[in-house]
Amino acid sequence: KENFEVGKSYRNYVLFMLMVVYSFNFIDRQILVILQEPIKAELGLSDTQLGLMTGLTFALFYVIMGLPIARLADRSNRRNIVAISLTVWSGMTALSGFAQNFWQLLLARIGVGIGEAGGSPPSHSMISDYFPPEQRATAFSIYNMGIYIGIMVGFLVGGWMADTLGWRVAFFVVGLPGILLAVILRLTIKEPPRGFYDKEKHQDVPLKAVIAHFRSYKSMTLLSLACAMTSFTGYGTTNFMPAYLARVHEMSTTDIGVALAISIGVGGGLGTFASGFLADKLGKKDIRWYMWMPALMGLVSTPFGLYVFLSDDTANIMYVFFISALLSSMYLGPSIAVCHSLCKANMRALVSAILFFILNIIGLGLGPLATGMLSDYLAADYGVLSIRYALVIVSIFGSALAVTLFYWAGKQLAIDSKKYNSIDVEHVEMPEL
Repeated sequence: KENFEVGKSYRNYVLFMLMVVYSFNFIDRQILVILQEPIKAELGLSDTQLGLMTGLTFALFYVIMGLPIARLADRSNRRNIVAISLTVWSGMTALSGFAQNFWQLLLARIGVGIGEAGGSPPSHSMISDYFPPEQRATAFSIYNMGIYIGIMVGFLVGGWMADTLGWRVAFFVVGLPGILLAVILRLTIKEPPRGFYDKEKHQDVPLKAVIAHFRSYKSMTLLSLACAMTSFTGYGTTNFMPAYLARVHEMSTTDIGVALAISIGVGGGLGTFASGFLADKLGKKDIRWYMWMPALMGLVSTPFGLYVFLSDDTANIMYVFFISALLSSMYLGPSIAVCHSLCKANMRALVSAILFFILNIIGLGLGPLATGMLSDYLAADYGVLSIRYALVIVSIFGSALAVTLFYWAGKQLAIDSKKYNSIDVEHVEMPEL
């Protein structure tokens, strides 16, 4: 630790680079969403198959591989893991452009999921070693802006290319630059000392002990489920927004890309940044606001989302969706910061992986699949409008549970924070289970 000296500008550069990597994560993840209508037409796919590719199958490999990779990140060089992972998922995205049928495209997307599993947990751990506890919610929120920057770029590039050069070229264009970014990351980012801002000494912690630690703090379980239900709504609706706008509002793929890039990309990015800033401010007065702020924002955003799905006013729904995306994005940065504040430095990558396991297996895995299956089920009675009512059902169900769980997590956090801070973490021995 004594030999690791970096200035504020370099810390900010590291955060910026990791945010850019996370942007590429979501460009490559969400490019399939904007391209799904032309892909569906060429390959003859159903909404359920689209839900499997953009949701469950991707999520399964993403979360299953996330745990062992995070375990490795808690023991070895995190920067190198991120660089290798970025190379893998970018290459598999480019290969998606060669797919000739559902199974080939599905296998390519599995490869993307495996690669992306090594992105966030090591990055989270590095950020906690570059920034002190009182700045982490803001730092994580800036990092998580990469989600919405990636969505914005993916929708803009993918929408335009789908209408001009075709969906296959779009996969090549967004995939290949990630390999160059991986080289830049490897050459310019320093691996920070583990636990740089923490008092405890480094010791290897068994996987079962980390899981036991996670479960011993009820607030972490509750906030993980709350994040999962927020993502259930978010992925379930966002992944089918292009289909909804194309089928119900008869918008072109280019127009859809621009509209969603602004509403989700800009609105979601602003909400994500604001969430960290607000959480750090409000949390100083009452730690429960780290969870109550996402609960409040989720509650307020729901009526805006329902208006978007039920209105026939094409000219105005995207303005309203901008507000909905801004408010509903204000949850992830504070949630990661809370988890990291309740665990030791050499657990953080794995704790993030556990959080993302729960979040993605429920949110990413089941959200798009539920929406696709509901749309196919309702098609016999409602025809093209089936996607509208599927989005409404998913939105109401997911939002109601998320708000309740975040409120409950806030109450429990006040108890768990006192419990954790009463432990002498410098000398505590984690149980071998």
